[in-house]
Amino acid sequence: MNTLTKKAQLAVNTINDSRWTSVAVRNAEADGTFYYSVRTTGVYCRPSCAARLARPENVQFHATREEAEKAGFRPCKRCKPDQPSLIEQYAAKVTQACRIIEESETAPVLEGLAKRVGVSPYHFHRVFRHITGLTPRQYAAAHREKKVRNELGYGGADGTITDAIFDAGYNSSSRFYEKSDQVLGMTPTRYRTGGVNAEIRFAIGECSLGSILVAHSDRGICAILLGDDPGKLARDLQDSFPHANLIGGDNDFERLVAKVVGFIEAPDIGLDLPLDIRGTAFQQRVWQALREIPVGETASYIDIAKRIGSPKAVRAVAQACAANALAVAIPCHRVVRNDGALSGYRWGVERKRALLEKEAEGEGHA
Repeated sequence: MNTLTKKAQLAVNTINDSRWTSVAVRNAEADGTFYYSVRTTGVYCRPSCAARLARPENVQFHATREEAEKAGFRPCKRCKPDQPSLIEQYAAKVTQACRIIEESETAPVLEGLAKRVGVSPYHFHRVFRHITGLTPRQYAAAHREKKVRNELGYGGADGTITDAIFDAGYNSSSRFYEKSDQVLGMTPTRYRTGGVNAEIRFAIGECSLGSILVAHSDRGICAILLGDDPGKLARDLQDSFPHANLIGGDNDFERLVAKVVGFIEAPDIGLDLPLDIRGTAFQQRVWQALREIPVGETASYIDIAKRIGSPKAVRAVAQACAANALAVAIPCHRVVRNDGALSGYRWGVERKRALLEKEAEGEGHA
């Protein structure tokens, strides 16, 4: 192979590497995921480096900066890849802000919080949301909700419910009671006793995907579980609502199950039923984004992370998908890997494939 051909081949190899796109557009979100070196200058850089774009045949990719240095390259003086990136510096400030929020008796105001971490309020608000997926106010509310759940707890601490509400940072019990259904999924008293006397109706049926359990609280469908063993599905429901009164469905409820099964077999008919969706603020944002994916289409975990304004939270998005207890109603089966391949699914990859195939067939007949 002559020199020209060798250079051309190196250029083709680089351009065909997905990492080259990040380098070409100076994608700051790719910083830390890999580094690239330039043979002609002897330096290695972050993907976001603002230096003049190198010729692709001179570029080499490295998984870590240690790997680049071991290959004989020195850090670029412009993007300083051997030092914490700007996003890493911001992440440290956001982490500091989160600790301040968690340790404060009341939610700190934005201006005061930004001043304590040394960033302007506007920039701090934007960076905080970019990294956590929540605004500082939303994070404070989510932490407060988590704290009151812990304070109440199943079995409860020794204090009163009012004590728990105030200890969690609510200024008045009335403000908490206004949204207790959203925070706890039930009244504080019922939550403290583990959902004692809460009635959940359920039924188990069969569909093309195997066994299916549908459960309904007084607020809407609270679980749609899939599996091979009906007994295990019932035990999973019991584990989720350990002290609730589980009631087998009657004929009317069987019709509701049939409606869910009908939706599985023909996804294009839609599922117009009230849902009882319980989760953290972040999970709820992910699940809402999933419900906005049209039938017959898919999105990657990265796509979902970007849609909710948290492009770095890909792993957290995957965890939220795994925590979804409402199969098909919240279509986590429509989320695939970045290369389009199917990845883990709470109810099995084969069921995920079957659901997507049914949706694709439905679109084809539309």
